[in-house]
Amino acid sequence: MYMATLNSNTSTAHGCVLATARSAFEGREKTWHLNKVPPASSIHPTLWEKMKCFQSYFKDKSRSRGQRSAPELKQRSTTKTDDSLCTTDGMIKSSGSETLRRGIPEMYEEKAHNLRVFSFSELRNATNGFNRLLKIGEGGFGNVYKGSIKPPDGKGDPIVVAIKKLNADGFQGHKQWVTEVQFLGVLEHPNLVKLLGYCAVDGERGIQRLLVYEFMRNKSLEDHLFSKAYPVISWKTRLQIILGAAQGLAFLHEGLEVQVIYRDFKTSNVLLDEDLKPKLSDFGLAREGPTAGRTHVSTAVVGTYGYAAPDYIETGHLTAKSDVWSFGVVLYEILTGRRSLERNRPRGEQKLLEWVEQFPAHSKKFGLIMDPRLENQYSMSAARRIARLADSCLLKSPKDRPKMSQVAETLEQIIQDSDEGNPSKKSFEATENDDLIDSRKKPDHTGASDSWKRRMAHLAKLSEHVDSASKRRFVIMQRTKVP
Repeated sequence: MYMATLNSNTSTAHGCVLATARSAFEGREKTWHLNKVPPASSIHPTLWEKMKCFQSYFKDKSRSRGQRSAPELKQRSTTKTDDSLCTTDGMIKSSGSETLRRGIPEMYEEKAHNLRVFSFSELRNATNGFNRLLKIGEGGFGNVYKGSIKPPDGKGDPIVVAIKKLNADGFQGHKQWVTEVQFLGVLEHPNLVKLLGYCAVDGERGIQRLLVYEFMRNKSLEDHLFSKAYPVISWKTRLQIILGAAQGLAFLHEGLEVQVIYRDFKTSNVLLDEDLKPKLSDFGLAREGPTAGRTHVSTAVVGTYGYAAPDYIETGHLTAKSDVWSFGVVLYEILTGRRSLERNRPRGEQKLLEWVEQFPAHSKKFGLIMDPRLENQYSMSAARRIARLADSCLLKSPKDRPKMSQVAETLEQIIQDSDEGNPSKKSFEATENDDLIDSRKKPDHTGASDSWKRRMAHLAKLSEHVDSASKRRFVIMQRTKVP
């Protein structure tokens, strides 16, 4: 993952939730709960400096929101974004007549009580002291361990969970931790991983930050697509997985009071449960979308090389269409079984998007890009339609790319047509176009055949007046096949 340094405005935006913390003492540990402000004397100096920064941000943010919306907004308002006209019902009414649109921090305050607050010792015991044998993943944020915790009421069998532990003190990691608590504390959808709770402790070993999620037994889509340690996932399963991921993104973009831009969609962030149902994970880079008629959010560029939209990389202008581009990349990974970037391949095949350009969806050689591990057990018609859908997601101009809700609807239709064995009208049109393209490439022998016959008839008349040797040559010409 590559990451640029965030500017001052952006950096504070990622850490708002820590402005609402309190301390509860457990021996020498101080556990921060994200709903009240603690006394300064009880907080580690480093953490207190960060919290003051976030408190200042909250005040400035609230003031600027009020100034921007004061004259125009009514109790029910519509806010036009770059890709949809969203009606916002969840508004906060101020002391005057104006109303303010709720952001993730305000929404989080209402739902914070749904998250469990764990002590560090509780999570340490849950992982046998963060035993290496229980480590199931790692990344820039830190390590992820499999653990077991007691149910909230303390009764019944232990619950298997995934516990993400932040690396040693790092401000960037801390901001992502806070962002993830905020967003997953608010977001609820079948295709989003569920956050069960968190731990933020200022102890003898410094500040510890951990997140506790539901356990996803089948790891990630990345593992199943690219690792030889897992069995090949079937064509039908691939389509169901990518459909669920599309529905998760569509919910983020259009299913809430505020638009959420995921900003890091890739196969490793699509986790799979015991039934291989997909759930988006890792919301540390998520951002609220543009508001008040704005077309984009200006931010420093973060994300993963090979998945980030080029327009976002070049300008820092973040929109929901940035996620759509990333989704298009993953669609081609689903088709080909190749990563977006593979340095160990020949030069012309290292970048997936450049390689697939040589095999357009309408061409007969399109099948050459398909994952050979599927062993031809897939619908070519459906594969072509998915490639065309991917191409629309990868259009140069963000405005020309479809919305994720449209992408999800298209995928649903493709799956339905594949199950019924009836290609849609679009598929028939595509087949006809392919035939037209192929017919242009084939030489037209009809005219040549007629010309040849006329020539033979003319020579037959002439042969009546020639010698026997010439007649033999003519017979040989007649036996020659028409081209």
